[in-house]
Amino acid sequence: MKYISTRSKIKPITSAEAILQGLAKDGGLFVPEKIPKVTLEEIDSLKDKTYEQLSAWLLGKYLTDYTEDELGECAELAYNWFDVTARVPVAVLIQDPKNPVAPVGNMELWHGPTSAFKDIALQMLPHLMRMALKKVGETKTILILVATSGDTGKAALAGFADVPQTKIMVFYPDGGVSQIQKLQMVTQGGSNVNVTAVRGNFDDAQTGVKKIFGDKKIRAELDKLGVKLSSANSINWGRLVPQIAYYFAGYRELIKTNQIKLGDKIIISVPTGNFGNILAAYYALRMGLPIKKLICASNMNNVLTEFFATGVYNRNREFFKTITPSMDILISSNLERLLYHESGGDFKQVSRYMTELNTKGKYQIDKTLKARLDKIFHAEYVTEDETKLFIKRVYASFKYLLDTHSAVSIAALSKYRGRTKDLTPVLSASTASPYKFTSAVLEALEKPIDGVDDLAQLKLLNRATNFKMPKNLAVLSAAQILHNDVCDKDEMAQRVLDFAAK
Repeated sequence: MKYISTRSKIKPITSAEAILQGLAKDGGLFVPEKIPKVTLEEIDSLKDKTYEQLSAWLLGKYLTDYTEDELGECAELAYNWFDVTARVPVAVLIQDPKNPVAPVGNMELWHGPTSAFKDIALQMLPHLMRMALKKVGETKTILILVATSGDTGKAALAGFADVPQTKIMVFYPDGGVSQIQKLQMVTQGGSNVNVTAVRGNFDDAQTGVKKIFGDKKIRAELDKLGVKLSSANSINWGRLVPQIAYYFAGYRELIKTNQIKLGDKIIISVPTGNFGNILAAYYALRMGLPIKKLICASNMNNVLTEFFATGVYNRNREFFKTITPSMDILISSNLERLLYHESGGDFKQVSRYMTELNTKGKYQIDKTLKARLDKIFHAEYVTEDETKLFIKRVYASFKYLLDTHSAVSIAALSKYRGRTKDLTPVLSASTASPYKFTSAVLEALEKPIDGVDDLAQLKLLNRATNFKMPKNLAVLSAAQILHNDVCDKDEMAQRVLDFAAK
């Protein structure tokens, strides 16, 4: 399997090369030359595999320059410190006895070391990258550059801390992440890590990182220092591909719990920001996982909802800071990969769209492409009040606690069912522990929090609900703050050079 760019006709490269490079030299994203297919018989064969075995099987479909043993080793190292054996358990939250075909399985993707779904990919990526360095004979230090809206930063830091031949630098929007998310990042140890806040929003941080990747002068300076850039954001194929596995695992769990039978179609609902998580579900669909529809769930930064409704992507709009900060994004980078695949690999068209987005802040896809997307996706956005309502409603009904992002997914599903009366079984992506967003969850449950800081809220939420608190969050109050750097967006490049030189 070789990899090509979404924006121009470049020489195909191996997966190891794509993972190390992160972003294509033309500014495009790497995509596989073809999407592998699987049969129902292959899906059935997964029923007795561990999550590690399933993950290695899936990766083997795409990373063909890695051996089976290498992928197995990567999976074991990535997931052996998750706090549940199943790795991604599925809780069946809603099942109406009058409608037995309408279960909703909440796929818990947050049992890794930082209590967010990003762990599943970012505990894997360092091991894939470490092996890739050997495969291509790279001797330079790889500097992982990350822009984060919250969870990616900590997950990447935890994955890459003290990994040989790597450094990692994370930029996050100052005031644009929760206190818990910030504390997780700024207390991260490791001799090869840097965490810097950017004055602005996530899009400022992400745009700054993209500019650095595309700046030939900066790359030349880094080259003199013996450093090469790569990414741990979902623009890196090695970050995205491990996520495909959990949709197969979730489907398997619905079969095991007798919610569906092999071959039954499901709907998948995903809280969506940068479009990586739902894109992984799209790849699963294209591979052959029986999926009827993908629900793209957004918060009030509803650029994607408008895009799927109208075919116009327009980032020229008011930006909202919400109780779902990981979704506070106006430039959904991974949408580019979807446009490439559904346009039949028309890189000229995709390049034109991306140029218009950069120069005008918007683009409009053609009617043929719009019609293709309509067959696959349904998009909804959810308000703050609706998000809190569904946290309260699900807890009242099932004594089950959702975080804000997971509640957006369930609320969007409810809107979809209200519009379509479609009672197809659902797998909903639950992307973070509720303990990462305590103030909003407590407010949703109508628990007073006046004068109670986020760390104290962890204990308050635990007392109020008895819902298990992740160990990594329970110890935050005693952790030492190690990173206090703040910069303007136009200072990011120099901060990268300064860190690389250390």
